[in-house]
Amino acid sequence: MTITNSTKEDLSEIFRLYGLATEYQRIKFPDNLWPEFDEHLITTEISENRQFKLLIENKIACVWAISYSDPQIWEGSENDDAIYIHRIATNPDFRGNNFVRKIVEWSIAFAKERKKDFIRMDTCGNNVRLINHYISCGFTFLGMKKLKNTLGLPSHYHNADVCFFEIKLDY
Repeated sequence: MTITNSTKEDLSEIFRLYGLATEYQRIKFPDNLWPEFDEHLITTEISENRQFKLLIENKIACVWAISYSDPQIWEGSENDDAIYIHRIATNPDFRGNNFVRKIVEWSIAFAKERKKDFIRMDTCGNNVRLINHYISCGFTFLGMKKLKNTLGLPSHYHNADVCFFEIKLDY
């Protein structure tokens, strides 16, 4: 297992995994589905080294992105020094390998190297099973609320109940 930055050559696979994740959401939690993401968003993340992939035997098993600020979603906490995890999508051939836990382990080391205080993540909808999964992977569930300003955010945030999770890093 290797974690590395995604490249532009990975774009078609990233979008394939996003599409498969949306189909999985349609079955498991149809009230809140990922929209089609803008290619420019993903290519920007790639060029800024903020899009990652987990490889198993040279096959992309999982992808995700990070950001270093998220002021619209994390209103009131936007000045905290954190990394924010977004859009974890798992290749169905590799489901059941608890990649969120592996991403958390990687994120802790990644964030500490950069002297960050928090690892944060959000998800839309009151998906109790997913909330409990994130808690079991080390996140503290901070609660749920609707966002005040969703202008410019992907459509799945509009009028959604957003769940907030964080890990406080100890040094």
